[in-house]
Amino acid sequence: MGQAQSPHQDLNGQEAIETIKKLTEKAGVCFFVTDIGKNPHSIPMSLQEVDEEGTLWFISSSESTHNQNLAKDASVHLYFLNNSSYEYVFIQGKGEVSKDRALIEKYYSHFADAWFDGKDDPRITVIGVKPDDGYYYETKDNKVFAMAKMAFAAVTGTKMEDGGIEGGLKV
Repeated sequence: MGQAQSPHQDLNGQEAIETIKKLTEKAGVCFFVTDIGKNPHSIPMSLQEVDEEGTLWFISSSESTHNQNLAKDASVHLYFLNNSSYEYVFIQGKGEVSKDRALIEKYYSHFADAWFDGKDDPRITVIGVKPDDGYYYETKDNKVFAMAKMAFAAVTGTKMEDGGIEGGLKV
Protein backbone atom coordinates (compact mmCIF):
# COMPACT_ATOMS: atom_id res chain seq x y z
CA MET A 1 0.00 0.00 0.00
CA GLY A 2 1.28 3.49 -0.79
CA GLN A 3 2.06 6.16 1.71
CA ALA A 4 1.18 9.85 1.48
CA GLN A 5 4.25 12.01 1.11
CA SER A 6 5.00 15.57 2.19
CA PRO A 7 7.45 17.80 0.37
CA HIS A 8 10.56 18.51 2.43
CA GLN A 9 11.90 22.04 2.88
CA ASP A 10 14.57 22.87 5.45
CA LEU A 11 14.52 26.44 6.70
CA ASN A 12 17.41 28.52 8.02
CA GLY A 13 17.94 31.86 9.73
CA GLN A 14 15.16 34.43 9.41
CA GLU A 15 12.93 32.08 7.41
CA ALA A 16 13.17 29.48 10.23
CA ILE A 17 12.40 32.17 12.85
CA GLU A 18 9.32 33.34 10.91
CA THR A 19 8.01 29.77 10.65
CA ILE A 20 8.69 29.13 14.34
CA LYS A 21 6.84 32.35 15.23
CA LYS A 22 3.87 31.62 12.97
CA LEU A 23 3.35 28.01 14.05
CA THR A 24 4.16 28.27 17.77
CA GLU A 25 2.15 31.41 18.45
CA LYS A 26 -0.82 29.84 16.69
CA ALA A 27 -0.54 26.69 18.86
CA GLY A 28 -0.02 28.80 21.99
CA VAL A 29 0.84 25.96 24.39
CA CYS A 30 3.67 23.46 24.32
CA PHE A 31 5.16 20.65 26.31
CA PHE A 32 8.22 22.25 27.89
CA VAL A 33 10.80 19.56 28.63
CA THR A 34 13.88 19.95 30.85
CA ASP A 35 16.41 17.49 32.33
CA ILE A 36 16.52 15.94 28.86
CA GLY A 37 19.15 13.27 29.28
CA LYS A 38 18.40 11.92 32.74
CA ASN A 39 14.84 12.04 34.00
CA PRO A 40 12.94 14.29 31.58
CA HIS A 41 10.50 16.70 33.22
CA SER A 42 7.64 17.80 30.97
CA ILE A 43 4.94 20.35 31.69
CA PRO A 44 2.49 22.26 29.49
CA MET A 45 3.39 25.94 29.28
CA SER A 46 1.80 28.90 27.52
CA LEU A 47 3.97 30.77 25.07
CA GLN A 48 3.94 34.53 25.56
CA GLU A 49 5.77 35.55 22.38
CA VAL A 50 8.47 34.71 19.87
CA ASP A 51 10.61 37.82 19.47
CA GLU A 52 12.47 39.05 16.37
CA GLU A 53 15.58 37.02 17.24
CA GLY A 54 13.49 33.84 17.58
CA THR A 55 13.60 33.65 21.39
CA LEU A 56 10.47 32.00 22.80
CA TRP A 57 9.23 33.60 26.05
CA PHE A 58 7.38 31.98 28.95
CA ILE A 59 6.27 33.03 32.46
CA SER A 60 7.37 30.67 35.22
CA SER A 61 7.80 30.34 38.97
CA SER A 62 11.22 30.47 40.60
CA GLU A 63 10.04 27.50 42.70
CA SER A 64 9.20 25.29 39.70
CA THR A 65 10.99 22.08 38.83
CA HIS A 66 11.82 23.32 35.34
CA ASN A 67 13.43 26.50 36.72
CA GLN A 68 15.52 24.33 39.04
CA ASN A 69 16.43 22.00 36.15
CA LEU A 70 17.48 24.96 33.97
CA ALA A 71 19.88 26.11 36.70
CA LYS A 72 21.72 22.78 36.25
CA ASP A 73 21.34 22.28 32.49
CA ALA A 74 19.97 24.85 30.03
CA SER A 75 18.87 22.25 27.45
CA VAL A 76 15.18 22.48 26.56
CA HIS A 77 12.89 20.62 24.18
CA LEU A 78 9.59 22.22 23.17
CA TYR A 79 6.75 20.31 21.51
CA PHE A 80 3.98 22.43 19.98
CA LEU A 81 0.89 20.67 18.61
CA ASN A 82 -1.93 22.38 16.76
CA ASN A 83 -4.10 19.41 15.81
CA SER A 84 -6.93 21.58 14.53
CA SER A 85 -4.69 22.84 11.71
CA TYR A 86 -2.30 19.87 11.43
CA GLU A 87 0.69 21.99 12.43
CA TYR A 88 3.49 20.65 14.61
CA VAL A 89 6.82 22.06 15.74
CA PHE A 90 9.66 20.53 17.74
CA ILE A 91 12.37 22.90 19.00
CA GLN A 92 15.54 22.21 20.91
CA GLY A 93 17.47 25.04 22.41
CA LYS A 94 18.82 26.66 25.54
CA GLY A 95 16.62 28.16 28.23
CA GLU A 96 17.59 31.04 30.47
CA VAL A 97 15.67 32.15 33.56
CA SER A 98 15.41 35.88 34.24
CA LYS A 99 13.88 38.11 36.91
CA ASP A 100 14.21 41.19 34.67
CA ARG A 101 11.32 43.47 35.70
CA ALA A 102 10.91 44.90 32.19
CA LEU A 103 10.44 41.41 30.74
CA ILE A 104 8.04 40.45 33.53
CA GLU A 105 6.02 43.61 32.85
CA LYS A 106 6.00 42.84 29.14
CA TYR A 107 4.93 39.20 29.39
CA TYR A 108 2.79 39.05 32.52
CA SER A 109 -0.95 38.69 31.92
CA HIS A 110 -3.98 38.26 34.15
CA PHE A 111 -3.98 34.59 33.11
CA ALA A 112 -0.85 34.21 35.28
CA ASP A 113 -2.85 35.35 38.33
CA ALA A 114 -3.95 31.72 38.66
CA TRP A 115 -0.38 30.91 39.81
CA PHE A 116 0.90 34.20 41.20
CA ASP A 117 -0.22 36.98 43.55
CA GLY A 118 -0.10 39.65 40.84
CA LYS A 119 2.81 40.80 38.72
CA ASP A 120 4.81 41.91 41.76
CA ASP A 121 4.94 38.37 43.18
CA PRO A 122 8.65 37.72 43.90
CA ARG A 123 8.40 34.17 42.50
CA ILE A 124 7.69 35.35 38.94
CA THR A 125 10.40 34.71 36.39
CA VAL A 126 10.51 34.68 32.62
CA ILE A 127 12.22 31.98 30.63
CA GLY A 128 13.70 32.79 27.26
CA VAL A 129 14.41 29.79 25.05
CA LYS A 130 16.86 30.42 22.24
CA PRO A 131 16.27 27.74 19.61
CA ASP A 132 19.20 25.92 18.02
CA ASP A 133 17.23 23.74 15.67
CA GLY A 134 14.05 21.76 15.30
CA TYR A 135 11.55 20.27 12.91
CA TYR A 136 8.17 21.41 11.62
CA TYR A 137 5.15 20.09 9.75
CA GLU A 138 2.42 22.38 8.49
CA THR A 139 -0.58 21.93 6.23
CA LYS A 140 -0.39 23.93 3.02
CA ASP A 141 -4.00 23.15 2.14
CA ASN A 142 -6.95 23.58 4.42
CA LYS A 143 -7.57 20.78 6.90
CA VAL A 144 -10.57 19.27 5.07
CA PHE A 145 -8.71 19.12 1.75
CA ALA A 146 -5.60 17.65 3.40
CA MET A 147 -7.73 14.97 5.13
CA ALA A 148 -9.43 14.10 1.83
CA LYS A 149 -6.05 13.70 0.09
CA MET A 150 -4.72 11.48 2.91
CA ALA A 151 -7.90 9.36 2.91
CA PHE A 152 -7.76 8.96 -0.88
CA ALA A 153 -4.12 7.84 -0.67
CA ALA A 154 -4.93 5.36 2.11
CA VAL A 155 -7.95 3.87 0.30
CA THR A 156 -6.37 3.64 -3.15
CA GLY A 157 -2.87 2.70 -2.04
CA THR A 158 -1.38 5.49 -4.12
CA LYS A 159 1.49 7.70 -3.15
CA MET A 160 0.69 11.35 -3.29
CA GLU A 161 1.45 14.62 -1.57
CA ASP A 162 -0.56 14.79 1.65
CA GLY A 163 -1.15 18.54 1.60
CA GLY A 164 1.62 19.38 4.04
CA ILE A 165 5.22 20.50 4.08
CA GLU A 166 7.90 19.54 6.58
CA GLY A 167 11.54 20.13 7.23
CA GLY A 168 14.31 21.05 9.59
CA LEU A 169 14.65 24.39 11.33
CA LYS A 170 18.10 25.90 11.89
CA VAL A 171 18.15 29.27 13.62
